[in-house]
Formats: sequence, C-alpha cells, structure tokens
Amino acid sequence: METSRYSVSLPDDASEDEAAAIAAAVSAHLRDREAATAAAAAETDEPSWDGERWGFAGRVANLQSREVRVPDGAPTDAWSAAGRTERF
Repeated sequence: METSRYSVSLPDDASEDEAAAIAAAVSAHLRDREAATAAAAAETDEPSWDGERWGFAGRVANLQSREVRVPDGAPTDAWSAAGRTERF
C-alpha cells in the first residue's frame, strides 16, 4: 500500500499510545478504502448485458424480423449470443 501521498499530523502532546492508536486507525481506513476500490474494480471487470440488452434485441429484430427477449443468463459474448437467438 502506498502511503507517501498521505500526510498525517499528530498533536504535539500525543502520548505514544495515542499516536499508535491514530496510526492504527488511519492504516485501517486506508486498507478498507483500498479493499473497497479493488472490490469495485472486480465487479466491473465481468461483462454483462446492462445497457446492451435492448440494442442486441433490436439487432435481432432487424435481422430476423422477430421480437426476442434477451435472458439474464444469455452469454455476454456477442458471437455466442447470436448463435442462441433461436432460443430467446
């Protein structure tokens, strides 16, 4: 974890125990923040139909002259999904 971009100032009259508690709290906060950022990045790496489902259904309607509903479990790869349009 990179800490060089953060600046933490402790009160001049802080005891060793108080300084250790402040350092532990700041460290825990930064670690939690880093974990939350990593979790958010992991969620967005997986492809999904969000925002593209209607466009794909429109292409099928234009090309095959029939209305389809793209199910949630449909493959997100366009080639694989195109091969399964008869099942939608």
